[in-house]
Amino acid sequence: MKLLSLLSSFASLCPCLSAAAEMPAAPILDLDLDAAKGITADAQQRVTQWASLAGTPAAKVFVQRDEGRKEPGSGRPTLLPALPALGGKPALSFRQQELVCLDEDAFDKLTTGSGHTWLAVIATYPQRTGLKDVNSFFGNLRNGEKYEGLWGCFNDNNTLWIGTRNSRTFGRFDANNPQVLGPKLEPGKFHVIAGRLGSGTGTVKLELFVDRLGVVASADFPVEPAANPSRMAVGQERDAIQHPGHESFDGEIARLMIFDRPLSNAELATALSELHKVYSLE
Repeated sequence: MKLLSLLSSFASLCPCLSAAAEMPAAPILDLDLDAAKGITADAQQRVTQWASLAGTPAAKVFVQRDEGRKEPGSGRPTLLPALPALGGKPALSFRQQELVCLDEDAFDKLTTGSGHTWLAVIATYPQRTGLKDVNSFFGNLRNGEKYEGLWGCFNDNNTLWIGTRNSRTFGRFDANNPQVLGPKLEPGKFHVIAGRLGSGTGTVKLELFVDRLGVVASADFPVEPAANPSRMAVGQERDAIQHPGHESFDGEIARLMIFDRPLSNAELATALSELHKVYSLE
């Protein structure tokens, strides 16, 4: 079965996918957030809702979260239309803001056995002070206890990193909570970045990619099937209503996609290449 027939929403923008290689098994596109579609915004272009193009019913909509913020509406990203850096396509500007999928369990499987692959078209701004070196652009960490789940982040100097937590121990980084450090990204420049976690219930690889196939960093991750991640957030590591913005990133997101299994190298190479073409990136 061709990649085109499995990624209908993605392929509608990427006709070259029809020439992709055979896949070992059909992945499910659990999330496809595209800044060109599914946006609900107010008169000031502040985004109140971002609808996924993927078919997963439980994860259809990401919404604003004003809880915990002193100024109502301050947690909403802004829609930036027709960016020259993206060949005229839009992006959402996050400045320590977030949108949240309110379904508690929609993305639990990604770190409890199925594995996953995510891809993001993203640019950073200089990061502002919050929790030191935690400026997350997405994540579904549990909001308390052992904080299990997955997350993508930048250090304060825009060094990219990703991580997972399996609920066996608590601690920001250890054998059960690996941090995979990537390169420092230049503020204002768009990249296509990807994370891939192996499937299974033993120890699997967590891998980071930037712009092309070729692992830039990796770590071992012991899968815990009993772990219970929580709500997925974009612009934040979790649904952090106790201190919103403190662990959020500053930057722009044009696309975020998550598949429910680790894509093969051929599949991932095709996806990276096609996103570069769609967004007119080098």
